[in-house]
Amino acid sequence: MGACGTPDGGRASNAAGAVPAGAKPSGGWRLPEEAHPHQATYMAWPTRRIWGPDADGVRADIARIARTIAEFEPVALLANEREVRAARRACGSGVEVVPVPVDDLWTRDSGPVFVLGPDGIAGVDLNFNGWGGKQEHGRDSRVARAVLDDERLTRIEAPITAEGGAVEGDGRGTLMAAESSLVNDNRNPGASRDDIERALEKLFGATTVIWVKGVKGKDITDYHIDALARFSEPGVVVLSTPAAHARPNEFTPAYRQARGVLERAVDARGKRLDVVELPEPADIGRRGKGFLACYVNYYVVNGGVVMPRFGDRRADSRAASVLRELYPGREVVAVPVDHLGEGGGGIHCSTQQLPKAR
Repeated sequence: MGACGTPDGGRASNAAGAVPAGAKPSGGWRLPEEAHPHQATYMAWPTRRIWGPDADGVRADIARIARTIAEFEPVALLANEREVRAARRACGSGVEVVPVPVDDLWTRDSGPVFVLGPDGIAGVDLNFNGWGGKQEHGRDSRVARAVLDDERLTRIEAPITAEGGAVEGDGRGTLMAAESSLVNDNRNPGASRDDIERALEKLFGATTVIWVKGVKGKDITDYHIDALARFSEPGVVVLSTPAAHARPNEFTPAYRQARGVLERAVDARGKRLDVVELPEPADIGRRGKGFLACYVNYYVVNGGVVMPRFGDRRADSRAASVLRELYPGREVVAVPVDHLGEGGGGIHCSTQQLPKAR
């Protein structure tokens, strides 16, 4: 697969410290923060089978995101074999396009969640089931295994069903998650929150899980945490908040509940969290009801932050300023994601980082 392929076609240094495929995990794995240095970013090419007449627009968004990330670090874009050539034309020579069967583009959810440990790097396979059986996922359910087999990394099969976008970590033992997507019979029938929390702690080397309520059944993910709140660093949470004067909707109570939880919460170090608001755009033009208009679905890359641009100049500028303050020394690049947003996702949802072992 060569996700870590260097520009001249060779493999990068992830083999150093990697665990042979098939080896049993030795324990001690931890989920690193997203700002931890990356070897590469994984993405995937959207299919017409899923996107239909919207495929061309969504592909343009994905190609634009991939080219932007490739300015900072290697990108491996998974594509069905018959679509490899078109993806290469769209993404350019700076993006490696790899023939792997996929259904859709959301590698944050279908791909492995990489963890670090004393033996190097491993990947957690969260048993992707199409967000509770809401979408065709026969190929995407095998993406995590395919990536890990090619990278020759240990596959850790999770005892629960989840998606990468459902879990946010600070790299220091604290996780955030929404009950609505995980404590849900469409993923984990009969499992309690405590059951799921124990599994998350073991998988990701955490000692503290901060739960927000979320919203079931209003979007395909049942409200992933990466569309609501993110850690910019240990102790600092970036919270998506409604635009000023925005009309209340079914997500408004979730914002308020999450804010109350986060303002009272302490992290794994026993410290109170600093909550930074990142207001959503007020003017997004004529968008569909499910359009994801939130800035917290940004993606941190080596030396940069890739954020969405929605066309509300004041809100776009304010969001970029907030992110520059939160990530000093990193270049903040805004990318339009009009078509991607109509599918209910964003930049973070479409990416998955392979960290460096160190």
